Amino acid sequence: QVQLKESGGGLVQPGGSLRLSCAASGGIFRINSMGWYRQVPGKERELVAAVPSGGKTNYAEFVKGRFTISRDNAKNTVNLQMNNLTPEDTAVYYCNAQLVVLTTFRNREVWGQGTLVTVSS
Repeated sequence: QVQLKESGGGLVQPGGSLRLSCAASGGIFRINSMGWYRQVPGKERELVAAVPSGGKTNYAEFVKGRFTISRDNAKNTVNLQMNNLTPEDTAVYYCNAQLVVLTTFRNREVWGQGTLVTVSS
């Protein structure tokens, strides 16, 4: 069974940094894209950044210049380095993978359980 395991959330002061990590495991034939989304109560989940295989990395406008996403294809991992955090970045961050399942060769979208990032003094 395909799973995404996230780590790295927590409490940080404004202007601080956090690094989120996500590892995919379990019956994966190919990962087409990995990325991070975030959601705050009462709002829709929104893209933060994503790395498609062989394509251009996508960043939301509100994180450009502050966040950096990196992906290790060999390890099926994706990291999000978040710098200069503001209270508006407070949200639950979700890892996302769009992949092909090994046993069925079907496309599937998988989500992590979410990790809370709180930016507060």
